[in-house]
Amino acid sequence: MFSQQLVNGLVLGSIYSLIALGYTLVYGILMMINFAHSEVFMVGAFLGLGACALFGHVGGGWVSVVGVFVLAMAGGGLLGVLIERLAYRPLRHAMRLIPLISAIGVSIMLSNSVFLWISNQSLPFPQIIAGHPIALGNFELNSLQLLIFTISIVLMIGLSLFIKHSKVGKAMRACADDIATAGLMGINANKIIAITFLIGGALAAAAGVLNGVYYGTIKYNIGFLVGVKAFTAAVLGGIGNIAGAVLGGFVLGIIEVMAAGYLPDGNQWKDVVAFVVLIGVLLLRPSGLLGEKIAEKV
Repeated sequence: MFSQQLVNGLVLGSIYSLIALGYTLVYGILMMINFAHSEVFMVGAFLGLGACALFGHVGGGWVSVVGVFVLAMAGGGLLGVLIERLAYRPLRHAMRLIPLISAIGVSIMLSNSVFLWISNQSLPFPQIIAGHPIALGNFELNSLQLLIFTISIVLMIGLSLFIKHSKVGKAMRACADDIATAGLMGINANKIIAITFLIGGALAAAAGVLNGVYYGTIKYNIGFLVGVKAFTAAVLGGIGNIAGAVLGGFVLGIIEVMAAGYLPDGNQWKDVVAFVVLIGVLLLRPSGLLGEKIAEKV
């Protein structure tokens, strides 16, 4: 049913959007793709699993749920800051290919660390949020789906308000416009970049927890495919554009779910469809749905 598939697409898209925001924030300031961001999403899911064990998910109530998200997001944010400080900052003035290689190296290191030190198998994720069916006309909406969508929207709106109205948000926008000039105006660029990685990592960790709650399992390699799709969403919406990342995530989630539901052997073709969308956007509109063409100064 179309309505049911649309709901599923919005839930999946909300997870993609949260991760895509991390890609677009970093690109907007540093003009680089943080390919280690997908593994921050994965580590965030495992941090959430550890937080569940710490709080106890059975009968823990909303205090435990909030605690799981807070700990996971704090850990994901700190991991993002650590990655920036150790792997990217020393290479900031190197040619663009070198930080990209460093990002791929960090991604491999994180996934293999979880593989070796935690588990190489899928682990069950506790259902810290109970799901109950809600009848809406001709289809059912699960309360878990509604909550995942709501949490994602709240985080996205919170980020948008922070960027637009806070002092740090204004400094982030100044660095995105011209980081050298922002430094001359008294803005501590290193601090702003670290905060950007902190926010991106926290959002990715929140997405990791939501992904674990929704699908019920997590594994050391869940970051790769989801991360590539979230990057696709960022490009689809317009890399460097916050609203574009959100729009791209929802559009990609809906396209993927519709492909799985309506194409023959759709579950096998949904990933192909997602990357065909990426190729099409790069060919027809490289700036994305909401991106703008920016003339390069010479």
